[in-house]
Amino acid sequence: MRKVSLADQLRYRFDNSMSKGPSAMIGWLFVVSLLMIVLVSIFIEITHQVPLEENKQAIPFGGLLWWNLMRALDSGAVGGDSGTPLFLGTMFVMTLGGIFIVSSLIGVVTSGLETRLEELRKGRSFVVEEGHTLILGWSPHVFTIVSELVIANANQRRPCIVILAEKDKVEMEDELRARLGSTGRTRVVCRTGSSIDLSDLEIANPHAARSIIVLSPEDGPDADSSVIKSVLALTSHPQRRTSKYHIVAEIREARNLEAARLVGQDEASFVLVGDLISRIMVQTCRQSGLSVVYTELLDFGGDEIYFTSVPALSGMTFGEALFTFADSALMGLRLADGQIVINPNMNTVIAEGDRVITISADDDTVRSTPQAIPIDEALIRQLQVRPQLPETTLLLGWNGRAGMIISELDQYVAAGSKLLVVTAEPEAEAELVEVRSTTVHQQVEFRQGDITDRRLLEALKPGEFDHIITLSSFETQGVQQADGRTLVTLLHLRDMASRADQDFSIVSEMLDVRNRELAQVTRADDFVVSDRLVSLMLSQLSENSELKAVFDDLFRAEGSEIYLKPAADYVALDSPLNFYTVLESARRRGEVALGYRLKSESENPQQSYGVHLNPHKAGNIRFSSQDRVIVLAEN
Repeated sequence: MRKVSLADQLRYRFDNSMSKGPSAMIGWLFVVSLLMIVLVSIFIEITHQVPLEENKQAIPFGGLLWWNLMRALDSGAVGGDSGTPLFLGTMFVMTLGGIFIVSSLIGVVTSGLETRLEELRKGRSFVVEEGHTLILGWSPHVFTIVSELVIANANQRRPCIVILAEKDKVEMEDELRARLGSTGRTRVVCRTGSSIDLSDLEIANPHAARSIIVLSPEDGPDADSSVIKSVLALTSHPQRRTSKYHIVAEIREARNLEAARLVGQDEASFVLVGDLISRIMVQTCRQSGLSVVYTELLDFGGDEIYFTSVPALSGMTFGEALFTFADSALMGLRLADGQIVINPNMNTVIAEGDRVITISADDDTVRSTPQAIPIDEALIRQLQVRPQLPETTLLLGWNGRAGMIISELDQYVAAGSKLLVVTAEPEAEAELVEVRSTTVHQQVEFRQGDITDRRLLEALKPGEFDHIITLSSFETQGVQQADGRTLVTLLHLRDMASRADQDFSIVSEMLDVRNRELAQVTRADDFVVSDRLVSLMLSQLSENSELKAVFDDLFRAEGSEIYLKPAADYVALDSPLNFYTVLESARRRGEVALGYRLKSESENPQQSYGVHLNPHKAGNIRFSSQDRVIVLAEN
């Protein structure tokens, strides 16, 4: 065994001190400078070369130390020295040592500043914000979420969004700036770190956040486990706050939802991505214009859903309260016990402590103003039960959501309906065997073929189908290739509809929001579904977690949903009337009228394709035979 010498110990201690960074190096330079100045001063004193002051007296030792310090700091001072060759040589050596020390000091300081700036660039400093919205993770959803939160926070004081992700801070800031531009009053703070690492999580100050959004990783076979671990890191953090967190997270697979709920308990709301997209595709493919209504409700650009306490309504029935809002549309109640009821019985009495659920431009526009309501009884039409006719649907493409879409569609269509599945995916036919066993109202047929083949599409005669759904086969082809094939199919269908002068009801699925932007819709019943809807819902839930119950009710076959029904079923056509009359006609059927859609504006995107949600009730309107009334109803 090697014997440790004194030199080894000194070298070891020196190495340890130098590893502490610039501060240690500056300290050593100070020691070396001090030793050099003291030793040179002593040498000058011993050799009797001490310079004389103006009074011909030798400079004292303290003054000599100052003299040599100035020579060390100012290399030009040696040019003015005079004396013996030994004195000049000593001063020259002193100056050279000073140049070395000063140069080293400048280098150390510069290196230290660069290191510090690099650390700041890495985004590892603590966030001191309070009441901010925290986004954990990075995916294409983040751009939609941030843009929506910027709109939602427009009237807030010093709003802030903090993003913590395993991505370079500068890269995140550059991408946000390139995609979103200015965020106005909202400050966006990016930090680099892992949301499942407790020390990294602490950087984003989650304990002071108003709400937390957990994003699913863009890539990876088990993205849900990352989301669940992030929620667990929040709820089980040793330094967590005593009050409950407001967490919103997305889950990809239904089988992981129960585990996520066990971790999140009553502090987290989970959005099941596949289930949500499947339900929206089914509902929007069956009703032209419904996609515009859903987009209006989910984004912050127009009217949104608000929960408001209106004490003046206590003692009124729900049916009576419908007519007290001139600039808002009442759609349900949040009872004092926390229960959410959408489109309750019209005789339900509003109790003290209940809050109304309304569609309004802003939370401060929800005002109850009881007044005499001008209803024209002569224009109200009696309920006429229309028989539900069988429907035909064409499903182009295949992925893991196809079975869910077929099952969901079966709950809406009438008996005798037909569904044709066309895809080149080899496993689709085998999976359809199991799906067929669960369908009750529709006959499911299968045909194998390439959905991008124009000749195949023309042979299918898509104009004869009531609804067309195109899916991205991302599980076997990758997102970009699958979206590309869906886009080609969509372009063929649009061209065929244009040449035949027909209106195809098309709902297409695209996963990448950039591809969705390429496939801009031209009509309200040409709707492109993507994960953007998930981003919109995450943004809404981050502002109000109670909206989860509202959306769950609206997007499932059970309970009340949004329908666009013929205006002729409610009021007389071609007669001027106000929306209060429409509201009364719907109330008598146990429904809530939320707005209307005008066929004359259905091709105009500037007019929201004719959709008027939460219209001013006192203004006059005139309906034609092709116009629709937007209602909340059970069927």
